[in-house]
Amino acid sequence: MKLITYRSSRGPRVAGVEGSVCVDLNDADSSIPADMKGIMALMPGVATRAPQAMAAGKRMPLTNVDQLPPVPDPEKIICVGLNYADHAKETGAEKPPEPVLFNKLPSAISGDWCPIVLPSWSEQVDYEAELVAVIGRGGRYIPRERARQHIGGYTCGNDVSARDWQLHKPGGQWLMGKSFDTFAPIGPALVTPDDIPDPDNLQVQLLLNGQIMQSSTTAQLIFSVEYLIAYISGICTLSPGDLIFTGTPGGVGMARKPPVWLQPGDTVEVRVERIGMLCNPVKGEGG
Repeated sequence: MKLITYRSSRGPRVAGVEGSVCVDLNDADSSIPADMKGIMALMPGVATRAPQAMAAGKRMPLTNVDQLPPVPDPEKIICVGLNYADHAKETGAEKPPEPVLFNKLPSAISGDWCPIVLPSWSEQVDYEAELVAVIGRGGRYIPRERARQHIGGYTCGNDVSARDWQLHKPGGQWLMGKSFDTFAPIGPALVTPDDIPDPDNLQVQLLLNGQIMQSSTTAQLIFSVEYLIAYISGICTLSPGDLIFTGTPGGVGMARKPPVWLQPGDTVEVRVERIGMLCNPVKGEGG
């Protein structure tokens, strides 16, 4: 099932999507939480009740709702670097023996069709198309063989990166270079695992102004989603709604000759098979 978060007079609420219409699941079935984190915490049980709520609830045209990021307030955004063999190769790095992890601040979260704002403090802003895994039931020390039981869904993500901060500031400022406002677009929808039986073989693409810049599949991941959940949960407790950006394939702007940096007026599209398309225009700060 596809789930979205939309803006309402009662605050952010979750709706199920079917074609061009959506249904507020909590209005149709009060046992289903109204917020995405609440739904994720009860996965996969909620997934069995959602179809009945969809059938019984009031249908709203999708074009009439103001969509927010599927998880507008994640507790944690954990990202994985160098997790595609072709991306590691293009950066001149060896395949890492274990996951390379970093974070984005939650304030970087943005949604579909929201502008990526180029900060005045950076001149080298790059794109990175990614499959994002959303944690459902949380936990610590999750065994790899049970990791899929802790996945609440998947969505599209763009790990927007200020390369001059990430790589050229004293000591390297990965956190800051990845965390400018609007640098973590996700969406447009969260797709529950029952609709994605094989997350290890999904096409991932990025288009810049209609031109394909990145194209690969999650079969090329060095560390699978299950491996990442087991590994990360050995470091910190994973909570419902936490986001794991699973890595980006080759074709990033900084590796091109000459480099390609995002410019005002650009349009960036991230496409992940079975999930959909995340689209974001690019504008300058104050523009």
